Amino acid sequence: MASVSARHGAKLRSRKDGAAIPLDDLDRRLLNLMQGRFPLIEKPYERVASEAGVSEAEAIKRVQHLIDERIIRQVTPIFDTRALGYSSMLVAAKVDPENPWRAAQVINEHPGVSHNYLRNHEFNIWFTIATEPDSPLGLDRTLEVLGEAAGAESIRQLPTLKLFKIRMDLEMEGDTKALATAAEAAAPAETERQPYDEFDIEVIRALQGDMPVVSEPYAPAAEKLGIDQQRLLDHLEGMRERRLLRRVAAILFHRRAGFSANGMGVWKVPDDRIMELGPRMAAFRGISHCYQRPTYEDWPYSIFTMAHGRSKEECDAILDSIADATGIHERATLYSSTEFKKIRLLYFTEDFRAWERKYAGV
Repeated sequence: MASVSARHGAKLRSRKDGAAIPLDDLDRRLLNLMQGRFPLIEKPYERVASEAGVSEAEAIKRVQHLIDERIIRQVTPIFDTRALGYSSMLVAAKVDPENPWRAAQVINEHPGVSHNYLRNHEFNIWFTIATEPDSPLGLDRTLEVLGEAAGAESIRQLPTLKLFKIRMDLEMEGDTKALATAAEAAAPAETERQPYDEFDIEVIRALQGDMPVVSEPYAPAAEKLGIDQQRLLDHLEGMRERRLLRRVAAILFHRRAGFSANGMGVWKVPDDRIMELGPRMAAFRGISHCYQRPTYEDWPYSIFTMAHGRSKEECDAILDSIADATGIHERATLYSSTEFKKIRLLYFTEDFRAWERKYAGV
């Protein structure tokens, strides 16, 4: 297995206020249920409570407590960036290793940057970025402007060639063995833009962001849209069927929930085995994201897998299990030492155009 030199990154450490806090069995059960598909019904907490074996009032109280304790980041709809026609990709940037925070601050200003991490590699800043469907700059030019503003020595574009999995659920009740176990492999997901109209955009604007933790959390968005709640729920179900909406779910603060490590395992897979092995790697429960990305002369890794664990050792166990199951042993594992930014994108806002006016005058 290829190793990654520690000289390229800071010592692994937790974020400020990142320490895990104690959770009881009900907390863990609720966190698993809330990370699944939050029901598209008028009283979703009633359904969640029933599955957890508690009252609706207790479920709402517990979920609000988990938000107040910064274990749940937000309960929110998760829309599909690619289906909405946004251009997006993973980017690796080589910036001054003595002061990566200055570059990270510049990168974070772009509203389409949803994740930004310092990782233990020569390319030390890794971020995801998206641009609007009708962006005057476009993604390539945006990255040129962003790289120059951040003082990046080099930027490597790593777009998704094939999406095998994107499902950020932390397994709160399982142990390391459960995380390192494969479920049934799924077919690669579609990534093409899907048709949508102005009402879809209005629905997204009304609902995106933090949803209230109340008995009928969809009601405020329905009122804002001037429609009854059932019409909104029916429309959301239609958006889910059209792949515009992936699901509604709780997003967690990983470290506060006990998952202190994330390792990006990148694999050298023969071209003729990518479509066979990609779905198998994605099927492991401890893997949240799995993609095929382009290779370079000095970067032979074609499949990227994001492992999440309660320790570096647990992430290694997940990735080692993948190696044992697939017979692919040539990999590198990049660990994050600092989380510069992690948000859910807000779609169809003025922030994208404001950034382009500020940095490129368009």
